[in-house]
Amino acid sequence: MTEGFTRRTVMGLAAALSAALPGYRRSMAQPASVQAPSQAGFKRAYADGPYGQIHYRFAGMENTGKTPLLCLHPSPLSGIVYDKWVPEMGRDRFTIAPDTPGYGGSDTPPAKPEITDYAAAMWRFCDSMGLKTVDLMGYHTGSLISIAMTCQQPDRVRRIVLISAPLPDEKEVAQYSAMINAPPETFDGMLSSTLERIRKVGRGLFRDVTDERYWDITLERMRHYRTSAWGFRAAFNYNLALGLPQVAQPILILNPQDDLWDETPKAKAYLRNGEIHNLPGWTHGHLELHTEEMAAIVREFLDRPA
Repeated sequence: MTEGFTRRTVMGLAAALSAALPGYRRSMAQPASVQAPSQAGFKRAYADGPYGQIHYRFAGMENTGKTPLLCLHPSPLSGIVYDKWVPEMGRDRFTIAPDTPGYGGSDTPPAKPEITDYAAAMWRFCDSMGLKTVDLMGYHTGSLISIAMTCQQPDRVRRIVLISAPLPDEKEVAQYSAMINAPPETFDGMLSSTLERIRKVGRGLFRDVTDERYWDITLERMRHYRTSAWGFRAAFNYNLALGLPQVAQPILILNPQDDLWDETPKAKAYLRNGEIHNLPGWTHGHLELHTEEMAAIVREFLDRPA
């Protein structure tokens, strides 16, 4: 995996990436209002958002009696991280995973957004989908968006699941500031740095996924190379320590052994009504490798009596 990159490999990767650049859109055969499937399955569609269209994955039926589950991804990825999760949770509830604006298949905002802007965009998405009340599931940047959404419209959120809690200290913020505020990388620059990193450290915290899946995720990360750092910038500008105490809803924080393993436990001090569940040994990719185990944990929490 870390050796043997030939000119053919690089050219092949570049060709694949060119098909995933901003502006590529699949046509939408029907409006979002009629896209809910008649039976559990896995589909993709587009809905209206404040900056254009929002691409989303979904599965399940809306009339199960259970609150729809809205899943928000980490930056700089997309709903691709929920490819196995959405149909699993869709077995007994309507489950949706939108690409936040500027990522995946969603249109890019005209200027750098903050977490509160992403949150407002997701509420606009919910409105276009006719979702009045939701359960929220956030992953890294998606965790922050989930809390911001709850602070904006608390009456529309029932329960919250967070995969990790980003609570960087001032030193960490300073370390990342130069990177996230630097001029955007060129396509060639991101391609070169990505291949160089893989040669040096392999797949990092995605080490447990297959080679094929790792490349799918890598291509998705590079898809919006001009604006890929916008989500990081917004995340480091958002203070979760101020947001969490405002939330009265039940919160389950899942703590896999990823890059926020040591950081996430700090959230306990700010929870009004929540708990932290450690997942030692689970790295990025756990939603695919431990889908059923994770679903059992999340379902138990979401289905608890009020």
